[in-house]
Amino acid sequence: MAISNTQKLRRFYDQFVGDDNVLIVINADPDAIASAMAVKRLLWRKVSSVTISNINIIKRPDNIAMIRLLGVDIVPIKDIVQDRFTRFVLVDSQPDHHETFKSFPLNVIVDHHPDTGVQAPFVDIRIKYGATASIMTEYLRAANIKPSAKLATGLFYAIKTDTNNFVRQTLMEDVRAFQFLYRHANLHLVNKIERSELRPDFLKYFEIAIANRRVRKGRMFAHLGGVVNPDVCVLVADFFMKVSTVDWSIVSGVWNKKLIVILRNDGLRKDAGTVAYQSFGAVGSAGGHKSMARAEIPLADLKEVVDPTDNKKLLRWVIQKIEKRAGKK
Repeated sequence: MAISNTQKLRRFYDQFVGDDNVLIVINADPDAIASAMAVKRLLWRKVSSVTISNINIIKRPDNIAMIRLLGVDIVPIKDIVQDRFTRFVLVDSQPDHHETFKSFPLNVIVDHHPDTGVQAPFVDIRIKYGATASIMTEYLRAANIKPSAKLATGLFYAIKTDTNNFVRQTLMEDVRAFQFLYRHANLHLVNKIERSELRPDFLKYFEIAIANRRVRKGRMFAHLGGVVNPDVCVLVADFFMKVSTVDWSIVSGVWNKKLIVILRNDGLRKDAGTVAYQSFGAVGSAGGHKSMARAEIPLADLKEVVDPTDNKKLLRWVIQKIEKRAGKK
């Protein structure tokens, strides 16, 4: 029997008491940031304090702009003293997605990514939703909370981003949430955030990608070498998907002693998450959605199969691993 959003909200509130100090941990991106904002609003005046903390370094210009323009108070995980908190919330992710998440005794997990079999007192994972922000919008509506302009803008932008303007997997629930938020969001702020996507120093990576791209049967590959931020790989992969003859885009780069591989496709009879896992799951962490996925492989674990200092060999290795799987998905 399906549980209503009102019942889920009641169970969510049951996890907290008035003197709780709540920590929301996120891997900061638009969906995670906006969802954390929604949790904070839901708990307003119901607990003693709510703190949002990011486990990643926030460098993408659009994420920085979103935090600044929406006035999000966010504390890096390195500055968090865990003992000061009594309840822990994770949104838009699951413990298996990052080692840092496993260090917290999570009370609440809300996510839309594939279910990893996570256990917690309260878990709401809806894998068919396009964004966690859509789920959190349903919670706000169930609580009869009218979102502020900044909260609505954050949730609106998150759904817009995670569904790629409703090109990626979505449900009518995502559409309804988007329509509801449209009435309350500041579209001027949305446009300002969207226009902040590129930093000038990112442009050189597009030059590298274009100069060194490899195209095979509609699949475009590029290896960027060392990158200042793994999000550069995401931006280039999304850019390649704009080419009319490309139905797969695979872009890799080296960051923080790891090989980062970003996969994108057009979603037609393909499953990027499965391809990523089957291609790289044996040597690193890998997974994702039907049209977008990611793999992270420690360079130390690659030394036996490929020279991680040779960019050309790394690109050939990625191509070989993908081509064994992508043609089947």
